[in-house]
Amino acid sequence: MRPSVVIPCFFKDVPFDSSVERISQIGYDACELWGWKGMDLASCKAALSKNGVELISLCTTDFRLNDPAYSDAWMKGLLESIDAAHALGAKKLITQVGQDTGANRAFQRKCIVSTLKKAAPILEENGITLMIEPLNTLFDHKGYFLWSSAEAFDMIKEINSPCVKVVFDIYHQQVMEGNIINNILNNLDLIAHLHAAGHPGRTDLFLGESDYRVIFDRIDKAGYRGACGLEYHPSMDAEESLRKAKEIYFS
Repeated sequence: MRPSVVIPCFFKDVPFDSSVERISQIGYDACELWGWKGMDLASCKAALSKNGVELISLCTTDFRLNDPAYSDAWMKGLLESIDAAHALGAKKLITQVGQDTGANRAFQRKCIVSTLKKAAPILEENGITLMIEPLNTLFDHKGYFLWSSAEAFDMIKEINSPCVKVVFDIYHQQVMEGNIINNILNNLDLIAHLHAAGHPGRTDLFLGESDYRVIFDRIDKAGYRGACGLEYHPSMDAEESLRKAKEIYFS
C-alpha cells in the first residue's frame, strides 16, 4: 500500500514547497491537500516535480451536495477544482456531502445522487475521480449527513460511474461502525482511496485501538493498489511521527 501524507495535518504553518521537500526527505512520494484556493498552483506543481512527490488528491470548494439550493455552487466549485487538479497533476478530488439540513433524509439522499449523476460525465471526460466521504458524527463532524459507509456504497452503485467512488476513512468508520476489514474488502470496487488515523483522538496510527498492520496487510492481500492518506494529528514532532509510521507500516 502506498502511503500519502495529508500535508495540513502535519505542516500547518509551513510553506507548501518546504512541506513537500520534508516529506520527500523522509521517504514519502505522495501527498494530499484539503483546500487549494489562494495557492500558487504553478509553484506548487514545480515543488512536487522537483521532489518527486505526487499529489494524490485535493478537495472541492463546496460541500453542500444534499441541499438543492447549492447545487449550482457545488458544480461551479467542482469545475474549478478539476482545473486545479489538472494544474497540480492530481487524479482525485474529495467532496463532503454537507450537514444534515433537517429535510427528509430520502430527499437529501436523492439530491446527492442527482447532482453526482450530473457530474459523472464531466469527471469521466476529464479523467478525474470524485470521492464522497462518510464521516463520524460523534466527535469530529456532528450533524453531518453521511456517516454510514453502507449508505455511501449504495449511492455509488446507483450513480454507476467509474469516476464517482468513496474515500473510506478507517478512523471515521471505526468510530461509527467498526467491522473495518470486512467493510473494505467487500466493497473494494467502490473505494478509490483510504484515510487512516488512530482512534481515540485522531492521533498516530500506532497509538489507537486499531491494529493497522493487520488492516493494511489484509487490504494489500485483497489486491488494493491505491494509496492511504495519513490524516491524523501527530502526538509528537510531525517528522518523527511520519518516520515512525513509515518504519512500522510501510517499510
